[in-house]
Amino acid sequence: MARKQRDILSVEWIKLELIRTAYATRGGLFTIMDPRAVIIWYAILAFVPWFTHNVTVLAGLFVLGAISVVIARVGPLVLGLFIIGLGFEIIYLVIASLMFGGNWETLIALGVLNLKLGAVSMASMAAFVSLDPEKLSDALLSFRAPHLLSFGVSYGYRMLPIMVEEFNTVFDGYRLRMMAPDKPGFLAWRTIVHWGKMAVLSFYPIFLNTAKNVRTTVEALETRGFTYAQSDPRGRKLRLAYLRITPLDVAVLATTIILVVGCFWLGAAFPVYR
Repeated sequence: MARKQRDILSVEWIKLELIRTAYATRGGLFTIMDPRAVIIWYAILAFVPWFTHNVTVLAGLFVLGAISVVIARVGPLVLGLFIIGLGFEIIYLVIASLMFGGNWETLIALGVLNLKLGAVSMASMAAFVSLDPEKLSDALLSFRAPHLLSFGVSYGYRMLPIMVEEFNTVFDGYRLRMMAPDKPGFLAWRTIVHWGKMAVLSFYPIFLNTAKNVRTTVEALETRGFTYAQSDPRGRKLRLAYLRITPLDVAVLATTIILVVGCFWLGAAFPVYR
């Protein structure tokens, strides 16, 4: 069992999870939708929570975000980081509120803020784990975003797994060259410090290798006429020719709007304001 847990919580597993997340290989409802419809869907759920303080409405939007995460098949790595981050944020806000003279009213107000952040975060996870770099870049380009922005988003997605791979290689190199502490110390603090030092030392080579890769990629793209092809209307039309709004996209957007309106209707019937 311990060996199995070590295999799961490894750098290799993290790298594979990042690749699955970046390239939307888990499937789900949103992966078969038009990327423009997915972005519109995300915009609805990302902006609506900030226009209300009704706890009933926010709770409904939070549940809707949770359902979206299940439908999108969000991976355990991203979902785990979200749960850990939200949990630590709640603990931090509670401690800070009580230390600086807050009361239960303050805690309830902070809870409402966390409801908003949670709903928006889950919608973000559901949308962006379902869009591979090419689809996301094409959707932004179809919305008349600058072509360099769409390329930067696509390139950043592709560089993330490469950076994790390079970090793994450099980190293993430091593990071979640096001697581990003779005694782990209380709660293995010496081992933790040793690993932290190796992690910090690994970042400079990664940045250097990334800069070299960026330069090589830019030169290769310019050789193939990337800038001209992106700015020319004919190239843009050819690249976006596959995008189609289907009945499924319309149905998902219509259902989302109906559910959001239903949350507001519940909020009006059972109002709880903070």
